[in-house]
Amino acid sequence: MNTDKQTILNLIAQWHRATAAGDVDTILRFMSEDVVFLVCGKPPMKGRSAFEEGLRSILKTHRIESTGDVQECEVSEGLAYCWTQLTVRMTPLAGGETNERSGSALSIFRLNENGAWQLVRDANLLPTGT
Repeated sequence: MNTDKQTILNLIAQWHRATAAGDVDTILRFMSEDVVFLVCGKPPMKGRSAFEEGLRSILKTHRIESTGDVQECEVSEGLAYCWTQLTVRMTPLAGGETNERSGSALSIFRLNENGAWQLVRDANLLPTGT
């Protein structure tokens, strides 16, 4: 397997572990400052700070666990894309029913000036929760 591809697959696995641990700072390192998230039924979320604000807010009331089965990952000249079958589970910290959503995600990564892969665009096709 290509070293860059393995690095990206490792990044995705680390992202899932950091999410389960509530480690927002680690997750933020994996994305560019100008990252854009496309989510069903909502306007685009633009920028790392918008993602951080949203995640920190959710983690005050919920535990998040995610898993992903990468279906395809291609790397070429400093850009990469991955198609993942993603499952996200959100459990209220105060107790209650876990909300689970599953679907596809398409992520685009770019090699930054320091030689690290970072997420730059993410299209999350999971159905919106209630």
